[in-house]
Amino acid sequence: MKTYISSALLFLLIVNLQFAFGQEVPFQQEVNKRAKEIDAAGWEKGSAVFTGSSSVRMWKNLQEQFPDVALINSAFGGSTADQLLMHLDKTVFRFEPSKVFIYEGDNDINDGQEISEIMKNLDELTTKIHAKYPNAIVNLIAAKPSPSRWEKKVSYLALNDLIRQYATTHDKVNIVNVWDIMLDDTGKPRADIFIEDDLHMNEKGYELWKEIFTPFLK
Repeated sequence: MKTYISSALLFLLIVNLQFAFGQEVPFQQEVNKRAKEIDAAGWEKGSAVFTGSSSVRMWKNLQEQFPDVALINSAFGGSTADQLLMHLDKTVFRFEPSKVFIYEGDNDINDGQEISEIMKNLDELTTKIHAKYPNAIVNLIAAKPSPSRWEKKVSYLALNDLIRQYATTHDKVNIVNVWDIMLDDTGKPRADIFIEDDLHMNEKGYELWKEIFTPFLK
């Protein structure tokens, strides 16, 4: 009889072994640094927490765009969903959030992870948050289109479709669709909303995100 193990559980086992042998957990230094920065700036319990990978981390004017909403941005590095699972205490739980916005899946696909495994990890993230804070609303941010990863378009669209189905069938879960608004008239990523790496957004890109996120922060 074969026994299967999820990528998230395997990741947890590996990290625990690394910790036992004195090796650092991935992104631990950056997560610790972000935690200190957040504490130094001050924060409110019940805030809306934005976390995940660098597309959220680089949203520098997030609080300025939503001045009337208590926000915390705990995103870190080039993270993936399985890595975020290891850091939920410092990035989400301790803030006792009313809403959680998660951007994961972009790097996961680029790293070659199977979409089914990514969804298992997103489900585990959502389940863990709701187990601790049943009334929190989890907003899963769809993978964005970017010129540097456009060859993976089919995979990103497939992931976004599964996230949409997941949000439809689970209470207190939404999908934040950032994909469509970032395309030009030809159906390709808008060239004017990215910085030089053709992966991360400039201020114009985040203005588009503001438009999409506004209904979820009311």
